[in-house]
This record gives sequence, structure tokens and C-alpha cells, in this order.
Amino acid sequence: MRTGRYGVGVVGMGSIGTMHARALRELDGRAALVAYSGGARHESGSALAGWQVARLPPEQVIAHEEVDVVAICSPSGTHARLALAALEAGRHVVVEKPLALTVADAVRVAGAARERGLMVSMISQRRLEPEHQALKSVLDAGALGDVSLATTHVRWFRDDDYYRAAGWRSSMARGGGSLMNQGVHNVDLLRWLCGPVESVTAQYGTVAHEMEAEDTTVATVRFASGALGLVTTTTATPPGFPATLAVYGSQGTVELAQGEVRRWDVPGVPTPGTVATLGGAADPLAIGHAGHLAQWTQILDALDGTAPTPVDAEDALETVGLLCAIYEAASTGRSVSPAGLVARAADA
Repeated sequence: MRTGRYGVGVVGMGSIGTMHARALRELDGRAALVAYSGGARHESGSALAGWQVARLPPEQVIAHEEVDVVAICSPSGTHARLALAALEAGRHVVVEKPLALTVADAVRVAGAARERGLMVSMISQRRLEPEHQALKSVLDAGALGDVSLATTHVRWFRDDDYYRAAGWRSSMARGGGSLMNQGVHNVDLLRWLCGPVESVTAQYGTVAHEMEAEDTTVATVRFASGALGLVTTTTATPPGFPATLAVYGSQGTVELAQGEVRRWDVPGVPTPGTVATLGGAADPLAIGHAGHLAQWTQILDALDGTAPTPVDAEDALETVGLLCAIYEAASTGRSVSPAGLVARAADA
């Protein structure tokens, strides 16, 4: 029997899937976990935040009669396929980063959501952290003046055991590179904060691990506003350092790290408060579920019709376009337009 709450099915009950289970437990009055796939069989339910629910194959989770929303928490290379299957089944979709590994697949997901009138929300919980919300507000208000430079650096460390534990992590084709896997959130933040990207140049390499995927990427960015940017991502810098983001304008400067305001020179705007957050600099499991809780709250508001969809499919598509443009620029040695990649995929 339906309870009036939204039924959620999680595909991929690994470390990230359990973050969704914990967030849903705190939203128990509005949503309920009704089925999951993957992970271990949790007899006690402790890893599922106490939910006592059915463990089923992915296709049965998607087809479950009580599932309204499918949360896709499986390896990155499966995101687009599972999102399309869920949309075909008439389910709303919440998908972990990234929406897809290719622009063509991201275009297909966005098109399917639009055609069926269903919601797709890509988890981008870093946008909801207080310091990033405050920076977005001052940028939108013009309080930093004309932005000249924006940078983000994700200098993390992953040992060989991390890559051996799951084969997809060492495969670029399956989304395991430092840019697509570790750097995606900060790339998303940079685009969201500083606006559309006109072009990128890049280089990548595998400098510290024996694997096919890149473990280090460096990219230069030209924003449509005329500002320039720099992106670095790596898993080859032990012991691992907090990811940083900085914006430099004609009237002020902001420099942020994970849960920390390192510099806030914004005329007339007090330094924002922060919430202590755990980063993944050295341990991918060293994160909490507060960001997922915040985004799930917005997702449920959107389903209720009281708020817009957070990080919808069109928004997520732009981030995929930037990620893929960086990879293409690095592999070809040419300057690449993210918007051009999206336009070509849409016309294909």
C-alpha cells in the first residue's frame, strides 16, 4: 500500500548509495526507500540506515510498483543507461555525478526527461554548502566586480588498492579518470559560479599509477564573460589536500577550501559561516550525508511542485559538456568549445 510518501529505489547500494539511504531516513515523513540493488545483503539494515527493504536486480528496482524515483548510485559508466531505463519506465531520476560520460548520452537523457515530463536531478551537493551559496550570491550581485580569474584545484591521493578494488576506477572509458571521477564536483562548481565556458585547452597524463585512466589533468578555461580559469585534478599528490576554489575580481577576492573560507575580500559583505564538512582528499569514504540531505530536500520540494528541480538534466548536460571538452582538448591538442560539443550531439 502507498503511504503518501514518495517511493525511492536505489540502484547501487555501495558507499554513495548508503548516503542516500541515510538522507532518506531523515526525510522519512516525505520519502521512503522501498527497494535497492547492489552492495551486500544487509540483514540488519544498519548500512541502509535501518530501512528493511527488498534487495532486487536493477531492472526490478526500476520496475517496482512502489518506486516513484530511481536514485542511480552505480559506477559512472552505467548512469546514462540506467537513467534512460528509469525514464522509459515513467520514473523520476536522481543520479550521482556525472549525468553521463559522453555528451551524446547526456543529450539523450535530457531529451527523454523533457519528452516524458519527468524530473532528472544530478547530485551536486557541493553547490549547497554555505560558502558556495554565499559566493554565488555575491557573483550574481556583481559584488566582486569584473571577474578576471577563477581557479579550482583538486589535489587528492588514491593508492593502488583503491584502483584495484573496482576495475572501472582505472578505466577512462568507464569514467575512472581524476577529472571525471574526483574532479567533477569542483568543475561543476566553477561552471555554475562563473558562467558558460567558451573554450578550453588541456593536457592529461598518468603520472603515478599503472593504469589506463589519467590520474592528473590540467586545463585552461576561457569563460564567455572574458574571464580566464584554471582546473587541475589529480589523485597523485599524497597525502591528499582539500579541494580549493578561488575567484578574483576587480573589486574583491574569494578563496575557499573544503568547508573553509580562506579569504573573503568582498566589499560590504561579511564572511559567510561554514559547516564542517569532511572531504575525500585521501579517503573517498570520508564524507557525510548532509549535502545529500540538502539536495534531497530540494528534490522532494520540486516533486511537490513548490520549487524548481535542483541541477536538472539541462544543467547537468552543461557540466558533462565541459568535462568532455577538457578530455577532447587534452587528447587532440586543440582548443575545444563545450557548447559546440553539445550542439553537434543534439544535431546528430
